[in-house]
Amino acid sequence: MGWWSALRRQVGGQEKASDEGWDVFAEVRKAHMEWERAHLMFDEAIGQDQIDYAIYILEAAERKYQIHLKHAKMIGLKRNQLQDR
Repeated sequence: MGWWSALRRQVGGQEKASDEGWDVFAEVRKAHMEWERAHLMFDEAIGQDQIDYAIYILEAAERKYQIHLKHAKMIGLKRNQLQDR
């Protein structure tokens, strides 16, 4: 589920803030893992074609991670709020 879907999800006219927080947190973690995998791919790339592809994937992963972090910041999500559950 994308963060854009979570923004539209409503129950009885009110958004489920805690569920949205968890969804956003999960999306940030997923994007971070993709970014780490992209770094590994770049480190192991051999030859110009693989390097070019790895750079493309790395830039896309970085942008996705930035988007999810920006959304988490926008809703005021803090990591310590989610660790209490």
